[in-house]
Amino acid sequence: MSGNKLSIINLKDGQELKALKKQQYFCYQNSKVPGWRETWIRIQIQVCSSKEFKVQVVQDEEELQELEYLSFWGVVQFFLHEHSNETTIDVNLFSTKTCFRVNPSDPETLYAVKVMRRIDIYLFLVFLAGLLLFFFADTLSRSQVFYYSAGMSTGMIASLIILIFIIARLLPKRGPFYVLIVGGWSFSFYLIQLVFRNLQLILKDHWHYVLGYTAVVGFVSFAVCYRYGPLVEERSINILSWVLQLFGLLLVYSGIQVQQVAFAIIVASFCSKNLEYPVRLAFSAYNKLRPSWCRKVEPRRLLTEEEYQKQGEVETQRALEELREYCGSPEFNAWKIVSRIQSPKRFADFIEGSPHLMPNEVSSHAQEYGLGGSFFEEELFATDEEEEEEEEQERQRMIKHEEV
Repeated sequence: MSGNKLSIINLKDGQELKALKKQQYFCYQNSKVPGWRETWIRIQIQVCSSKEFKVQVVQDEEELQELEYLSFWGVVQFFLHEHSNETTIDVNLFSTKTCFRVNPSDPETLYAVKVMRRIDIYLFLVFLAGLLLFFFADTLSRSQVFYYSAGMSTGMIASLIILIFIIARLLPKRGPFYVLIVGGWSFSFYLIQLVFRNLQLILKDHWHYVLGYTAVVGFVSFAVCYRYGPLVEERSINILSWVLQLFGLLLVYSGIQVQQVAFAIIVASFCSKNLEYPVRLAFSAYNKLRPSWCRKVEPRRLLTEEEYQKQGEVETQRALEELREYCGSPEFNAWKIVSRIQSPKRFADFIEGSPHLMPNEVSSHAQEYGLGGSFFEEELFATDEEEEEEEEQERQRMIKHEEV
């Protein structure tokens, strides 16, 4: 329980220390090897008190010892960590040891330290959202509702980035502002972390500003999306679908603590989504390679009356168009054909696009073969006569059978 010149308290899973005073040093050692059961497990160390305190997290005892000595980065980290009366330390599942120092503002202030190992529902929700986004990326990329909602969200985030960029451009490029640049990502991360920690307070106290910003930026973003309209080109839709699938896989990876499990689920998801193409290819190859006697010949379906008439009209129009194209080609011998037909003018009109049938021919065909025509009546009466003959033959057979 003692380190090099420091009194270090070793923490265990589920342990809770209460009524602690003054500045203390703690180390948590993860003794369990992460497995598939820790897929959505999160380890957190919660520090709470009635008054404000500061927490500085390091990797091991040596870095904990270095906090006692004055260094540039130590000073930067000290000022970046804000005072709070409750904080939570997220411990990496694969980290063997995590150490931290608790420095209360008042040495007599009591505080408590608790180690928690539990299932994080937020990790599971992130994983589930990524999985749904990956499998429904094709549908979402063609959805207008998703297009406008994603466009408005992107506009709100992009406007904040543009605002930060404009403020950065307005700042002087000399003097003490270079000191802020030294902090770089650490200072930016601190600001983002500060905003998210106080997000609930910001929404509660300044809700009218947040509502006004959301309404204005959301309306402008919607107007821009409405001006350009949803994606129409197939290539653009495919690119959006690929981006959504990639983002979904990133969410799946972020929502799983164990990397091996994450990679296995990503590979399984990718294969299951694209399994249709290799299965079709294998089935087609199997049908071509298997013997002919193994193949089951399916009976050909006959056409209905409507399908027969429609197919006849389509094929007739296609054949007439092919005939017109051939008559206009260099291979067509016009003089030879004209000398053999009875009406060259009618043939020339047909090539120019006129119907191939005259109105009187259409009416005579309808009278003869249409409903109520002579051909229809002959077929109808012929059918009736055949039925009467069959009934008469059946009656004769019955009489002979009774006589016997």
